[in-house]
Amino acid sequence: MEHPTSEEAIHRARALVLADLAAGGVAGPEEVSLLEEAVAHRRWWCAQWPEGAAYVAGLLAQDMQDALLARVGRWPLCRVCVPEAGTEPHQLDVEPELGEDPHWVCGVTGNVLAPVGSLAGASG
Repeated sequence: MEHPTSEEAIHRARALVLADLAAGGVAGPEEVSLLEEAVAHRRWWCAQWPEGAAYVAGLLAQDMQDALLARVGRWPLCRVCVPEAGTEPHQLDVEPELGEDPHWVCGVTGNVLAPVGSLAGASG
């Protein structure tokens, strides 16, 4: 499989993360501005390490988790475990942390819920 250029990977990653933000109802102007800041950082990062372009989607998703933590709290929340009695609300994790084809995983159960960019279609 041919790897995308850094710019292609960045645009694809931005679209995937924006889709997940929208699925979680946190795609307002402030969040999109945070996403643009993260994209600018990852653009610089890819310029330094072009071979890392395939990892940008997962990294950008993690960047947004960090950026949103102080503003809206944990994101995205696990929609599978929250309804269960006694389970504290918790955010999903991105796996692999540095790898291709990132996906959202429940850190409590280990269940894979959706690829990054596909939270809208995730069950729960």
